[in-house]
Parts: sequence; C-alpha cells; structure tokens
Amino acid sequence: MSTVWTVLPYLAALALVGGTVWRWRYDKFGWTTRSSELYESRLLRLASPVFHYGILFVFVGHIVGLFVPDSWTSALGIGEHPYHLLSLYGGTAAGALTVLGIAVLLYRRRTNGPVFRATTANDKVMYLVLTAAIVLGMWAKLAHSSGNGYNYRLTIAPWLRSLFTFQPDTALMAGVPVLYQVHVVVGLVLLALVPYTRLIHIFSAPIHYLFRPYIVYRSRDVGRPGTRDDRRGWERVP
Repeated sequence: MSTVWTVLPYLAALALVGGTVWRWRYDKFGWTTRSSELYESRLLRLASPVFHYGILFVFVGHIVGLFVPDSWTSALGIGEHPYHLLSLYGGTAAGALTVLGIAVLLYRRRTNGPVFRATTANDKVMYLVLTAAIVLGMWAKLAHSSGNGYNYRLTIAPWLRSLFTFQPDTALMAGVPVLYQVHVVVGLVLLALVPYTRLIHIFSAPIHYLFRPYIVYRSRDVGRPGTRDDRRGWERVP
C-alpha cells in the first residue's frame, strides 16, 4: 500500500502538469467550459453560482487544512477542538453547497434535450469523480466527528507536504482511516483528470470579464428604425 502513497501522487502531478502544457500548446480553442447557456439559462443561473462558491470554499478549506501546520493555528490560540468544529461545520456546509449545485446541474443536463446531447462521455466521468471526491470527503469527516474528530493535520497533511521535498513519508498514511484514504486517492485521480476535462478552465480566471465592454446586439434587417447597412472591417465598440 505504501507504493500508492509514493507513486500515485507523482503520476497525478505529471498528468496535471503535462496535460495542462499539452492542452495549452495544442488545444487552446478547446480550453473552455463549453457553455450551454444558449440552450437553457434559468437553472444554470441558479446552479452555477451555488456550485462555484461551494467548490471555492472547499478548495480554501483544503489549502488551510493541508498546508497550514497545526502548530501555526495553535500559536494563534485556535485549539484542536475549535478547529475541528470549524472544519466540521464549515467543511460540511461547503460540501453540501457544492453537491447541491452539482445535483441541479446534472438535473439540467438530463432533462434538457440540447444540453444532454452536448454532454460528452468525458463530462460524465468528470462529474462522477468530482461528486465522489466531495461526498467521500464529507462522509469521512462526518464518520469521525465525535470528540475532536480525526486529526488529519498530523498524518495526511505532513505526508502531502513531504511530497514537495521528494521524500514522501508513507508511514504517516499507514494508520489513516480507510474513508480518508479513499478520499485522497479519488482526489488525486480528479487532479489528474483536470487538464483533460472542462475543469481546465480553473486555470483561466476570467478577470477580463470585469473590464470588457458590453456586447451590443443589432438587427441585420435593413430599413427598421435604428439600423443601417453593414460596413466592411472592424468597428470600435462604444
């Protein structure tokens, strides 16, 4: 089993970095979420913010839990029990928000014909692995919620940090509860899938959306009020 904690993380990292570079070099026009808003927008406007805010909170929680040592939080006066409660309730709420968003998005894809036909096998695999990772994380947390819960910051977190020094301490993972182990494995698989799915767009923060001009729609019918003949070349957007 120790081989899993030594080899799998580096394979996932290789797939992530290599796939991202390949996608950027050879598939820039495919670097997109393949928006289906034109087919259906009502449910999308509800589910998309719920999902994105939920997954953002989940991501931030994982960064804090895995990369901020418990000695740092203790130095700030945050003991293990308060941290456990914050992680339990905050993480569960973020996970539930994410799962709710995914559920509505899946319902939309299954019940809307054009959206369903635009769904690829790649999308189905992505949704399956993503949902499994979120649900397993919530399940592991809730299954070990009594008392101070399971302190993964003494095992999983230092093991993960040891990977960056290329000296993986696999012994730390030996006594980790099975649910947490499965959650880690599925999380690594999800990480490896990122460059080959629509999740690639997480590396493209749409900052330019804040500054781009409005899209102006004009009728092409000549003779109606407010219209004019088409002109050759590009025109500056007012």
